[in-house]
Amino acid sequence: MKKVMILLSAICLISLTSCKEDATAKINSGNVAEAAERDAKSNKLPVITFDKKEHDFGEIISGTPQETVFTYTNTGEAPLVITDIKSTCGCTVPKDWSREPLAVGESDKFTVKFNGKGANKTSKVINITANTATGKESVKITAFIKPDPNAPKPAANTNLGPVTQ
Repeated sequence: MKKVMILLSAICLISLTSCKEDATAKINSGNVAEAAERDAKSNKLPVITFDKKEHDFGEIISGTPQETVFTYTNTGEAPLVITDIKSTCGCTVPKDWSREPLAVGESDKFTVKFNGKGANKTSKVINITANTATGKESVKITAFIKPDPNAPKPAANTNLGPVTQ
């Protein structure tokens, strides 16, 4: 065991003493300039600005499809890339957004379809995943859902229990 320790110590000593060259001499100044330029570009991020952050459909009848369009502009300093748009509910479907980079100053849009069912006030959040500083943005839709007056009414309970004599 002592021989193994002595051998390992000798290998470590040789490897440590062999690195006495000036490490800075190995650095390529062209690579340093390229890295500095890359780092300067990475500090510039896109900023997404919406025409509206919330849309209210008002009063709607349960089960009646609704649709709205959110328009956004890249007000940052780098191309904007939206990688995903998701809703918090299956009744809300975002679609038609571009997956191509959006240049600085340009605008685009996406559509949100909403098919609310039930009753009363509801709100849904649509999350946007993009290459902005936060990485996530969101917009919101709201509606007041009224019951469908033409919907079939549930049958009255005609089961009165067992007949006794």
